[in-house]
Amino acid sequence: MTDRPSISTLTLEHRIPQDWTADPWAEVRPLIDGVDVLGEVHPEGMAPSCRGWRGPGESWPLAVTAVPRRVLISEPTCTVGCGGGLYVTMRREGGRVIWDAWENTSDINAVPTEVHFDAAQYEAELARAAADRGWEEPVDTVARLLEQILVDSGGFERWSCVLTGVRPRREEPDEPEELALPEGVDVEFSASPAPGTPACSYRYELPLVPDRSPQEQARRLAARILADDPRRSAERGDQRVASDPSPRCVPVPRTGGGRLAP
Repeated sequence: MTDRPSISTLTLEHRIPQDWTADPWAEVRPLIDGVDVLGEVHPEGMAPSCRGWRGPGESWPLAVTAVPRRVLISEPTCTVGCGGGLYVTMRREGGRVIWDAWENTSDINAVPTEVHFDAAQYEAELARAAADRGWEEPVDTVARLLEQILVDSGGFERWSCVLTGVRPRREEPDEPEELALPEGVDVEFSASPAPGTPACSYRYELPLVPDRSPQEQARRLAARILADDPRRSAERGDQRVASDPSPRCVPVPRTGGGRLAP
């Protein structure tokens, strides 16, 4: 009888990517027995974003059941289509969680062997990581809370708009001062000028105020965005969501340029 692999320990770490322009949210990086396996096998890749850990447990990127599931566990910032990715198949088998059938589609680096985790420790670590806010910087907290308020309010739907993204905007140390935007939060949404027409994209670039709590800033920013038709105060994007070049976006009488005071 073949001996089963020994039990490994899973640890999940939130890390803010160095190339945050690709995805400003922290990645949730799995360590196996304290080792950054993804860094060794797929160094150019990023683990799934923390945004994927906000829903119910069964939707988390590393959630497992008795049914095997192939998971893209690391991908480059240029997407899998251009740079390949690292895949692993996950399943629960009795009191163990098993990761096997590793596949690296980016190069010929050796992939890990079959890994076994204690199911209870594994599930507890997933729950801990999903609830972890200790890694957040103020800009992350404001972005997360603001998105939650905007989604829960239904305010964009009231104006036939669709919220498409809320993201932290970090300072760029190498950017010339005259070009750099201050640290803040970007809010993006879309709206169609008329039924059946391409959607226009809109954007807010919201600065932070250092001496106010993230909770207060999120409430204030949300109140200003939701006070009126958001298209009036947002910056209209140069590129429409749909690829059809016509008809053009219909201007909305505006009261601002996409930058609301906090």
